[in-house]
Amino acid sequence: MSFGGFLDNHSGGGGGGARIVADIPYSNNHNMPTGVISQQRLVSPLAKSMFNSPGLSLALQTSMESQGEATRIQENYETNVGRRSRSEADHESRSGSDNMDGGSGDDLDGADKPPRKKRYHRHTPQQIQELEALFKECPHPDEKQRSELSKRLCLETRQVKFWFQNRRTQMKTQLERHENSILRQENDKLRAENMSIREAMRNPICTNCGGPAIIGDISLEEQHLRIENARLKDELDRVCALAGKFLGRPISTLAASMPPGLPNSSLELGVGSNGFGGLGTVATTLPLGPDFGISSGLPVVAPPRERSIFLELALAAMEELVKMAQTDEPLWFRSFEGGREIMNHEEYLRTFTPCIGLKPNGFVTEASRETGMVIINSLALVETLMDSNRWAEMFPCMIARTTTTDVISGGMGGTRNGALQLMHAELQVLSPLVPVREVNFLRFCKQHAEGVWAVVDVSIDSIRETSGAPPTFVSCRRLPSGCVVQDMPNGYSKVTWIEHAEYDERVIHHLYRPLISGGMGFGAQRWVATLQRQCECLAILMSSSVPSRDHTAITASGRRSMLKLAQRMTDNFCAGVCASTVHKWNKLSASNVDEDVRVMTRKSIDDPGEPPGIVLSAATSVWLPVSPQRLFDFLRDERLRSEWDILSNGGPMQEMAHIAKGQDHGNCVSLLRASAMNANQSSMLILQETCIDAAGSLVVYAPVDIPAMHVVMNGGDSAYVALLPSGFAIVPDGPESRGPVANGPANGASGGVPAHRVSGSLLTVAFQILVNSLPTAKLTVESVETVNNLISCTVQKIKAALHCES
Repeated sequence: MSFGGFLDNHSGGGGGGARIVADIPYSNNHNMPTGVISQQRLVSPLAKSMFNSPGLSLALQTSMESQGEATRIQENYETNVGRRSRSEADHESRSGSDNMDGGSGDDLDGADKPPRKKRYHRHTPQQIQELEALFKECPHPDEKQRSELSKRLCLETRQVKFWFQNRRTQMKTQLERHENSILRQENDKLRAENMSIREAMRNPICTNCGGPAIIGDISLEEQHLRIENARLKDELDRVCALAGKFLGRPISTLAASMPPGLPNSSLELGVGSNGFGGLGTVATTLPLGPDFGISSGLPVVAPPRERSIFLELALAAMEELVKMAQTDEPLWFRSFEGGREIMNHEEYLRTFTPCIGLKPNGFVTEASRETGMVIINSLALVETLMDSNRWAEMFPCMIARTTTTDVISGGMGGTRNGALQLMHAELQVLSPLVPVREVNFLRFCKQHAEGVWAVVDVSIDSIRETSGAPPTFVSCRRLPSGCVVQDMPNGYSKVTWIEHAEYDERVIHHLYRPLISGGMGFGAQRWVATLQRQCECLAILMSSSVPSRDHTAITASGRRSMLKLAQRMTDNFCAGVCASTVHKWNKLSASNVDEDVRVMTRKSIDDPGEPPGIVLSAATSVWLPVSPQRLFDFLRDERLRSEWDILSNGGPMQEMAHIAKGQDHGNCVSLLRASAMNANQSSMLILQETCIDAAGSLVVYAPVDIPAMHVVMNGGDSAYVALLPSGFAIVPDGPESRGPVANGPANGASGGVPAHRVSGSLLTVAFQILVNSLPTAKLTVESVETVNNLISCTVQKIKAALHCES
């Protein structure tokens, strides 16, 4: 295949330039030109003289070589397409939007005929936009892509082909210009440095001080700049060393040299009884930048110096957590009651240096450790812990509210290894006698080996006070706490959880102080038990098989809808018991309300999940000399509900639907129906969720509308089902709890030490009631008295049914 050649005296711009188009034969494989330009094909003596000139021959030879390179790039060449001159190609490259239909040698009958005038085609803006979009994705489209694009843009295939050739040429030219500009700048910089060096050589140097001999050669501003540069270099070295500790290896990309005396904190997991023996650290592959790898779209609120302090604190907290996870006696010992692991505080003070300062005056310490097997892998658990929303969903009864306020590091290599973020959380125990714990803390995640991760939390309030932030009163400080997770071969993970906190005990009711100090309220046992129960529930729900005790008439979508509704009901119940900021509650002080009963009110407006009007919440906690298991079984039994529930119409209830959430029969969602007293009265439906684990149990219920529940059970949206929850929270009384002596007072308030302790339960009773359907209505004294009497009556009925009346 060959191209015809001719001399074109016509230029696109009307100038007097000439263009040589040669007959260039090509081999069949289109790789290299195999022929030479034939002078006999030149159509004028002028062209011959131009061709014979040395300069033009050299330029033509260079053009031939560049055309050979273009030949190797292109996949196919079309026949009878003329070559354009370099000036015309440059003109089209600069425009990026024009194409010219060239001619071949066959278009000329002889040398005496003028060449045919070329036809220009200018693309529309829409065509250029489409071409540019494809060029960004694929600068070298194949024949199929060019064909599809030409059909879509109503262009010929060769027009698309020529446009891409011109665009690539334009990009190459721009790149060369950019490189030339950089070289010129470097040249100017070197020339300026040369001139400054020559100027410095002309000035004498003082041999005593090393400075200039002539006064005024170095200005005061230059001296300040040198001092500032030295300070910044020291700061950079310190940051590089800190980032090296953060990654577990030195950072060479931030500074040319590292301080030799700084340690490389690898936080290795050594041998220990928790199964982490012989595990080393994993070398990371991606370094952090000077901003420690900020990769989140969240606004960064911490200044740079505070972020470096946070990083140092996170590294120290991680090292302390790992040592506490792998060390047994004498740091940890088993309690005589319950077998829980309790910390030896004297040994802790001898082993560790407090990373957030000394304990505030009046604060007490609680610390606990728990190890358990969980149906979840380490990566999934780490992702859950580092996502504030998923963390709150995994621990619904423990976390009232949580947010991520600052992301200092998003992790490395697309993983959570090295992730560091600032968080705020409201932690709760389901009782009005225990205030919600609000904590601001750092959460740091690090991978120590394949399948071994650690996540640590540590409070920052004391750090911010020392850095100049306004002091804030805190009732709780979270010392290094968190978990170490190790994958197991059977799909489970071994989780070692540590909780360590200092708090003001004076804000807690004396009834719950033994529970909290023993680590059973906010401690490790409750975190692990809740995690095990929630993961077991997720495993059952993801399973294709339906448990035999489940109601088979409910579809899979109906099960999901009912579980979502039950979760919302339980979340609202917990928020009403603990008065968290999930809802804006107003506390009431009434003389006709018992001392240990907390009454609150709020307005429900434009919330499809609640009836509109004035909502009244009342909650109290009492001690009962009954085991937690017996109390839970009594309250969840629909056959015994009439002994305490006024909604039962005085008779037993029937279970209409059942959805299992765990191996224990007590973990389920049920739909109950109350018996109608007469033919004119419609039966009532009650949605109920029950949960139980080693740390406590829960019974939450709410009356629901029958038509709405039919929609939910058929898979409809549960967000529009209006309900107000009520229920019970049960926890075992804490160690050293002053339960009554045998045949002694039931409340144990006499203050004397009992002959032998009677184990019991702490029961929280809470109701949310709509007292007026108008949000603008005023709350009456009668409404407060009604809900107070309802709580008192319910507690008395429970005591009477369990034969534990005082």
